[in-house]
Amino acid sequence: MAGWLWLRCLFGPSLHRIHRPPQQPRPEGRAGRRGWDYLPRSLERHTDNILGWASALWSLSYYSSPLILCYLYRKGYICSSKLVPVSQYVGTVLVCLLGVACLRGWGRWRNPEYLQFVSILEETRRNHTPNNKKKLASYDFDFSHWPADFSWKEVSNPKFSKGGVSLLKPEPKHRGATDSLLNSVRTLPCHIISYLVAHSFGRRMLYPGSVGLLQKAMRPMLQQGQARLIEEYDGQRNKLISCDGNEIDAMFVDRRGERGPNGKTLVICCEGNAGFYEVGCMNTPLDGGYSVLGWNHPGFAGSTGVPFPQNEANAMDVVVQFAVHKLGFQLNDIVVYAWSIGGFTASWAVMSYPEIRALVLDASFDDLLPLALKVMPESWRPLVTHTVRQYMNLNNAEQLCRYQGPVLLIRRTKDEIITTTGPEDIMSNRGNDLLLRLLQHRYPKVMTEDSLRATCELCSSLLESVYIGYEVDDDWCMSVLQSYQTDRETPFPWSVGKYTEQHLHIRSFNFLRVFIWLQSASPLDATKSYTPHL
Repeated sequence: MAGWLWLRCLFGPSLHRIHRPPQQPRPEGRAGRRGWDYLPRSLERHTDNILGWASALWSLSYYSSPLILCYLYRKGYICSSKLVPVSQYVGTVLVCLLGVACLRGWGRWRNPEYLQFVSILEETRRNHTPNNKKKLASYDFDFSHWPADFSWKEVSNPKFSKGGVSLLKPEPKHRGATDSLLNSVRTLPCHIISYLVAHSFGRRMLYPGSVGLLQKAMRPMLQQGQARLIEEYDGQRNKLISCDGNEIDAMFVDRRGERGPNGKTLVICCEGNAGFYEVGCMNTPLDGGYSVLGWNHPGFAGSTGVPFPQNEANAMDVVVQFAVHKLGFQLNDIVVYAWSIGGFTASWAVMSYPEIRALVLDASFDDLLPLALKVMPESWRPLVTHTVRQYMNLNNAEQLCRYQGPVLLIRRTKDEIITTTGPEDIMSNRGNDLLLRLLQHRYPKVMTEDSLRATCELCSSLLESVYIGYEVDDDWCMSVLQSYQTDRETPFPWSVGKYTEQHLHIRSFNFLRVFIWLQSASPLDATKSYTPHL
């Protein structure tokens, strides 16, 4: 029995923190605290540090392996006479690390807190009951060992999960059979290079939060943020299994039992390219009293996989399914709130689930391609275009135009990420292009050349001159759109403005009442008072 328990400690996860449930009495010497960091004994602490440094060196050598291999080749080390002694050294190091791991298991076995934790973990794996899950939730440990709480297969047919959920694809160019074959042969090198670029540095440039070294550097901050969500907001951590088999790390804060109507609304948060729910945009809806569901991109923190568009959409799909089928929210009680690149999964969610109440896009963009071309050499334009369209097609505007509900856009006037020239040129902010695409789709008869020009003036922060120059009457514009919506109840695009004599007033409405909120806006409060569709 003791040997079996030692094996559990040897192969068990690292324990980081112990969260005390509200009803549990505080341990002696830890008064006033809802939780405490797990304190390993000296043997476990030192061996864990050695294995941690070995893991960091492995990660560093992995990312620098092309340079290391080139150096070894030039020095003549890649040959049988040199590789044999090197393999012996590597084998010796691995044996030493195995011995260190065994000593760490011995140190864990001598620690009663870790023994209690590993016993609860094994019991939860055998019998995943709510009571066992509640006990296990009192511990913060490596998420790879966390039992699954919800799977996409529970509510969907596994036969349709092979290719993942559906995405909007770029329209193929029509060619003859001969031309298509010749073009495929001619562009084969470009396809190979695009694949290598996308799956090497391209993905890591687009989603730096998926880089292991960055996650190691941010680990103390992430653990602190997660402890705050669990101990101050009674957050519930969950593992979701998407249709592609990736494990998604999610955090749910339930406010439905508290006073106030906001708790009945669930806000699903989609983080940016280096954001994590532990320290991301969950704080905004939490401060407003909403129920909140945050999740990490594939490859971020506890989530597995890589953050390509298909994997991102698969992850978002299981998050929505979890909110509806496991948490018990209706789609019309869900608001999706996204920051920056999270606009892709957010716009995909409202496109695929049009019953969702509202969408909030904060510092997001219309299309990835202009932003990718900005940071790459001009001579790489064809390669960048093909790589983005084939492997990283984040077409936010195209997905957004398929949603019929209310939309709130928030533009950051000092944004450096989604501008194509610089933060001082506010007209280069791709949030403006996202707005124009949405307005042109929803009000094609109104968004004429004059309206586009006036909208650009508004996006340049020339609000007063636009009001004066176009003689804006907000009340009249609002009444026209409300009456149009009441009389017809037709989906977008609307034909409003086609037979109206006072085109100018209606045009003015679209860019003056469009809900672009600059920096100080409270996005979730805006959805409460919103009446007509955008």
